[in-house]
Amino acid sequence: MRIIFMGTPGFAVPTLAALAEAGHTIVAVYTQPPRPAGRGKKLQPSPVQVEAEIRGIAVRSPVSLKNAGAQAEFAALEPDIAVVAAYGLILPQAVLDAPRHGCLNVHASILPHWRGAAPIQRSILAGDPVTGITIMQMEAGLDTGPMLATARTPVEDKTAGELTEELAEIGAQLMVGTLIDLPMLHAVPQDDSEASYAPKIDKAEAKIDFARPAEAIERQVRAFAPFPGAWFELDGERIKVLKAEIAKGEGAAGTALDDALTIACGASALRLLRVQRAGKPVMDAADFLRGKPVPEGTELA
Repeated sequence: MRIIFMGTPGFAVPTLAALAEAGHTIVAVYTQPPRPAGRGKKLQPSPVQVEAEIRGIAVRSPVSLKNAGAQAEFAALEPDIAVVAAYGLILPQAVLDAPRHGCLNVHASILPHWRGAAPIQRSILAGDPVTGITIMQMEAGLDTGPMLATARTPVEDKTAGELTEELAEIGAQLMVGTLIDLPMLHAVPQDDSEASYAPKIDKAEAKIDFARPAEAIERQVRAFAPFPGAWFELDGERIKVLKAEIAKGEGAAGTALDDALTIACGASALRLLRVQRAGKPVMDAADFLRGKPVPEGTELA
């Protein structure tokens, strides 16, 4: 098939690679423009752009698809289908209608649950036992289109980073299979009454409140690892927590119960296992404590 691929972050790269390796013709890749990143704030191409250039695929990075010129350029590619994975721009109706078979989206949840920008993080925060991938026929609404295929995987104790990598691979294979079976598939409408929404993560949500139950904070740690990183303050310094486990113990919320970073919570306690100081690499708790001891009775903010 003649495919326009539309995606930006690392999550989208396996799908682009799988489609190319399945023998489809990728007539163009649409991705977000390069953004400043790193200490030098140099412009960095998206992971999808890097992959496309390695494969010799033409890359387009329009700031918007709302103007007639951008829409005409899109339609002139005469795609059979557009495949979208975390692209980052809303597709106007003219773009949705241009491909012969429309636009298919790789969405990282079991729709209609967790429509929106941050389905993986919201699923972990909610304590869902299972999440997955849905291949959806796109329409004007926010992740409301009819579904063509789904695949599931357990959440278990995975971080958002780990789950993103796993779902990216699942989504890639599911999309390849969906295109093979497309003539035989019947799209199933979503049940709007069961919908839930996954708004974009606000960095303020990453602040740990030790008055909450340890179970909820442990999910918070996993949902925000590796980015933006759940955090607390110690002696005025922000410390990120990248891994933690629920532990036995009780005391005033936010108080160290021992010398090994076991912290009392609103219910039960949390043992911090991997942390990161500002400007420093991630380290195990034991290595952190050698440089900055946290004695029993220390109060964290």
